[in-house]
Amino acid sequence: MRRSLTFVVLAAVIGLLVCPLAAPAQDAADEPEAGAIVEAGGEEDEADAANKGSGGFLSVVLGSGFLGVLLWLALFAAGGAAVYFVVDCAITVRIPRIMPQILIDNVTEAMQEGDVLKALQHCENEPGPMANILTSGFSHVEEGFDVIQEAIATAADLETEKIMQKLTWLSVVGNLAPMLGLLGTVQGMIAAFATLGQGVPDVGILAMNISQALFTTAGGLTIAVPCVAIYYAYRNNANKIILRMEAITMELIKDLRNVEVVED
Repeated sequence: MRRSLTFVVLAAVIGLLVCPLAAPAQDAADEPEAGAIVEAGGEEDEADAANKGSGGFLSVVLGSGFLGVLLWLALFAAGGAAVYFVVDCAITVRIPRIMPQILIDNVTEAMQEGDVLKALQHCENEPGPMANILTSGFSHVEEGFDVIQEAIATAADLETEKIMQKLTWLSVVGNLAPMLGLLGTVQGMIAAFATLGQGVPDVGILAMNISQALFTTAGGLTIAVPCVAIYYAYRNNANKIILRMEAITMELIKDLRNVEVVED
């Protein structure tokens, strides 16, 4: 079920990246032909208008200049990074990966028997955030319960930071994408005003400059909106898992107050 949800989210993100950009490009491709028919400027004008509109979105990207192409490459990279981090968080920030039930059951059984070494072995067999926390506590069992609590608290903070760092990258992409789009907008508007400064402007070139500015804005927002929404959803889920993990961990180590380790 979770894998299916991951693929649905992935498809939605890709659709959001493609659809808002492809539709305006098609409209831009159709619009010059209609204008040429209304003006009835002759076959050559119609051919020129068709050639200008035939490139669609690709012509907008390639016609934005060196800086514009770099900005579009950065936006595409941000979109790819967003998809990667969404899938990675969907796989790793889950209860079975952070605190597998088989580990909880095995450690609970070992602690009921008073066998700390067996519990430690189970943690080594099921590596993960919770196993690392429990291992840190079991490794200090001979030093007293206060030391055990301190070691577990330190390990829990470290594992929590590792989990949150994965989610932070989604937030980074969500913040960078609109900035890249805004930079493309500024670049497009600079080109538009430069065209106006040349005297009587070419309407087609002026429209293309403005189109480039708006396309980059749309691209940046299309990437940022899903990233921000998914980030907060994953962050809330991660906080619930972490709180649950801390509660279960404290329940498992409470018997260490009276446990004695006997070495063979």
